Amino acid sequence: MTRAKAELSGLALNGKSRFRGGRLAAVLLGALALAWPAFYNGFPLLYADSMTYLDDGRIVARALFLHRFSDYYGVRSFFYSLGILPWHWNITPWPIVALQCLLVAYVVWLVARSVSPPRPVACYLLLVLLLSLLTSAGWYADFIMPDILGPVLYLSIYLLAFARETLSRAERPALYLIAFWGITAHATHLLLAGGLCVLLVLFAAFERRPLAACFRAAGEVASIVAVAAAAQMALHGYLYGKPSLNGQRPPYLMARVTADGPGRWYLEQHCPQLHWAVCNHLNTLTADSDDFLWASGGLYDSSSSAERLRIDREEMPLVLAAVRAYPREQFLKSSANFRDQLLAFGLYGFDSSPWILEQFDKVLPRARSSYMESRQARDALPLDQLTDIQWWTIVASLAAIVVLIPLLWRRHSRRLAGLSLIIVAVVVANAFVAGVLSGVDDRYGCRVIWLIPLLAGMLLLDWLSQRETARRAGATSGSSAASA
Repeated sequence: MTRAKAELSGLALNGKSRFRGGRLAAVLLGALALAWPAFYNGFPLLYADSMTYLDDGRIVARALFLHRFSDYYGVRSFFYSLGILPWHWNITPWPIVALQCLLVAYVVWLVARSVSPPRPVACYLLLVLLLSLLTSAGWYADFIMPDILGPVLYLSIYLLAFARETLSRAERPALYLIAFWGITAHATHLLLAGGLCVLLVLFAAFERRPLAACFRAAGEVASIVAVAAAAQMALHGYLYGKPSLNGQRPPYLMARVTADGPGRWYLEQHCPQLHWAVCNHLNTLTADSDDFLWASGGLYDSSSSAERLRIDREEMPLVLAAVRAYPREQFLKSSANFRDQLLAFGLYGFDSSPWILEQFDKVLPRARSSYMESRQARDALPLDQLTDIQWWTIVASLAAIVVLIPLLWRRHSRRLAGLSLIIVAVVVANAFVAGVLSGVDDRYGCRVIWLIPLLAGMLLLDWLSQRETARRAGATSGSSAASA
């Protein structure tokens, strides 16, 4: 008996080891499938802000570890810059692509596994391959930007809140770290994660379960958000001597409200009485918020350091005054921006940029020649065709969701209800935050829109799983009746 038990134990361990090996191989293959856009391009995909993220990491690291402080650290997320620094060291960005593809592949594996599909590895690989070929998932995983960490964060919240029992003891801490980095990687991620905490509380209030179990998930996610916010405040306090969530961010809201019209109209009427610094540049205001913030010779670019400090202090008084003076006009403009952003998810953010090329000698001097040979640098990426493919994929996915949702409703699947709630809320809230508070841009929609096909795929996997279960039950009952 002892020998038999030992043999059975050894077989179980070997089977478990083979399963873990298969799971690891599946995630690696999934990451490789997501990396094809970078291989096709011949270089990781870049944006103007990518060079800033790549450069700021070493400046912040010097202040943190060598106490060599600087007057300026940039306006982007320091946590994303620090997180990718060990993966590039200003030599090559390829390891960042590997990291981001692995994170996406790993989290999507956990999500796919949570519905217990038949032949989970095969279903997962097919799902990742379709997402990579037909949506922006692979393109944004290969993008040297924190955008992809938003969807990874929201899926991690789903897993912690609705599929916790499917996670191992090692997987839960891994998701805590992934969610923490996702929250700190971009200001909009913090806003959306905070909103999801409120949504989880509301969802829990309507569940017919013990209160402690209902609110535990919301409390766990809220704790991660709180720790991430505290870490941001601590880092900014260390660097600037004053705690804040956003550091030295430009006046995005002022740029938005003046570009929309009400802010500009208010200044034109009241500048003679206000004596604000922004009034010195009234003639430079346009209907484009990017001109306000980033254009050479624009309002913010042409302002002195002292003027910028004054403009920053004037931001909220101007925003509140403009909204009070023109509430209807601002509401209509914000509503139009929200609508336009909800429908803007074309793959148009990968054009060449002279500014990117100028920064290579400073940021990635050894990689300049490789970038010059890429399709992006030569504007040879088929962005129109890719956008069309993604558009029809979204249309087909929405149709599939409409067909499959009634099946989900009849089955009362808490996990899929939670996943649907989070994905729909994120897509809508992302369009609101980006369109209303920043500006309409395809990049903002593209970073989350691939979650819609993912949801359709998950509903389909669950449907297949239920069919397989019913088939097996029917086969078992048939064999029992035959035996009788």
